[in-house]
Amino acid sequence: MAAQKINEAHEHMAKAEKCLKTSMTKWKPDFDSAASEYAKAAVCFKNAKQYEQAKDAYLKEAEYHTENKTLFHAAKAIEQAGMMMKEQKKMPEAIQYIEKACMMYMENGTPDTAAMALDRAGKLIEPINLEKAVDLYQKAAGVFENEDRLRQAVELLGKASRLLVRLRRLDDAAAALQKEKNMYKEIENYPTCFKKTTAQVLIHLHRGDYVAADKCVRESYSLPGYSGSEDCVAMETLLQGYDEQDEDQVYRVCNSPLLKYMDNDYAKLAISLRVPGGGGKKKKAAAPQGGAGGAPAAAEDEDDYEGGLC
Repeated sequence: MAAQKINEAHEHMAKAEKCLKTSMTKWKPDFDSAASEYAKAAVCFKNAKQYEQAKDAYLKEAEYHTENKTLFHAAKAIEQAGMMMKEQKKMPEAIQYIEKACMMYMENGTPDTAAMALDRAGKLIEPINLEKAVDLYQKAAGVFENEDRLRQAVELLGKASRLLVRLRRLDDAAAALQKEKNMYKEIENYPTCFKKTTAQVLIHLHRGDYVAADKCVRESYSLPGYSGSEDCVAMETLLQGYDEQDEDQVYRVCNSPLLKYMDNDYAKLAISLRVPGGGGKKKKAAAPQGGAGGAPAAAEDEDDYEGGLC
């Protein structure tokens, strides 16, 4: 089966070369037909799992679509070449081809296609390179934002923000979250703004910046429904406990369902938060010994942020 597909691929490539030849009666190469034959060859190679040859065929297809001024189809072929690199586990090369295709989509006036391709590229590279994934998600968000598609843009910004937390780039994460919150405010999704405020507070406290955390809550009072909400009360209680170095109060808020069931990266920030100078989640010395029921949970809540973020 594979051998048959490889033979078919070579037949299509031979036809493509014929399409490019000129003669006394054919003055111009037939780039459109050549591109079509190379596309067929690429599919045959792909079906035979000859991914390197498939990549080369897709690049030839792209070359002749470019000659024919059909840039959208050229970009599609280059994106497919990237996917052939992905099949060979050559992710950096795959991303290079996809990014090149995205530039061509933009030049062709199809920014939505470019943004979706950048999103796909981000998902491909995320398991092996978080930094590059952040870059791709932010680029995709920027394209959607320029097209006034804020719902799509803010979803991609959210992906980038969470990865920035995972990378411990907390200053960048705080800035990204502020941009997210502004967009949610613009589309009047206020409940999600509340959640973003909570995430901001956790990040700022891990940065050791109580003033910035407090400012986030104060600014959120202007959001319809925030003042007195569950999110608001939790953050006011958390900030009070943090300011007063009340480990018990901070622990109760950070281990409440409201925070523990946030997106995983933010939940980790919550359960690893320590008060300044605190020695952990143990009860304060004034508390009765019999009331320290939360102490055994401390070991369960250890995670990779402890000791590195606060």
